[in-house]
Amino acid sequence: MRVGIVILPDERWAQGERRWRQAEEWGFDHAWTYDHLGWRDLVDGPWFDAVPTLTAAATVTTRIKLGTLVASPNFRHPVHFARQVTALDDISAGRVLVGVGAGGIGFDATVLGAETLPPRSRVDRFAEFTELLDLLLREERVTWQGAYYAAVDARSTPGCVQSPRMPFVMAANGVRSMRLAARFGQGWVTIGNDSDDLDQWWRSVAELAERMDDVLATTGRAPATMDRYLSLDSAPLFSLSSPAYFAEAVGRAAELGFTDVITHWPRRSSWYAGDEAVLEKVATEVLPQLR
Repeated sequence: MRVGIVILPDERWAQGERRWRQAEEWGFDHAWTYDHLGWRDLVDGPWFDAVPTLTAAATVTTRIKLGTLVASPNFRHPVHFARQVTALDDISAGRVLVGVGAGGIGFDATVLGAETLPPRSRVDRFAEFTELLDLLLREERVTWQGAYYAAVDARSTPGCVQSPRMPFVMAANGVRSMRLAARFGQGWVTIGNDSDDLDQWWRSVAELAERMDDVLATTGRAPATMDRYLSLDSAPLFSLSSPAYFAEAVGRAAELGFTDVITHWPRRSSWYAGDEAVLEKVATEVLPQLR
């Protein structure tokens, strides 16, 4: 089981840098940040952009994988985003994981003046975003036209450090998005279904894992070729509430076939409120047992 951690871009780099260094020193396998222009009740800040945050993180680490959880088509264009992650892949010496999703509702969906798309249209846009981004990261020149995005003789020189391109870790709960993940993704990530009941949340995760099994079988893709990531903190109980619960959650995820789990760096209040002392105990006492 590999373990990752989300570090929200909610501190100035002078304060936030130590979290990224520490995540690597503690032995986390991957570290992520959210890709939003503003997020929930943290929209009034402080809040910083994902790509420069990950770029800064790449310069103070050497081993840990770095990724977006997840890049948002609400405000990203594949042509520009391809250039950004290509630079990040170069600066990090090939440690980038490109987490991508359909884009949610809320601030990101409206801040640029657009109307919020209904769910089916967001999946349609997600499909275009992923297909075009895949082409841009693999081909030297791309001309492409869709309903939401276009590229005219877009260039990709010098290309990705990772070959044939950076891995896509794709967020998907519905069948259409899962089929997209089966086609383009090296990994699949889920947050389960929203629930205030912990056992019910775990049941939803199990159902989604079975749904992905069915999708892979239908598309003819071998299950072993798809890494499976579970974001533990979409559950109604914070995964870092205690070392014992974290170990239990990792065990349950493993039983359901997940290869990777993701927790969140504790914050003082609001989302993911917790104690950094618990994180330290998890990192020094639980993580070594998972190796």
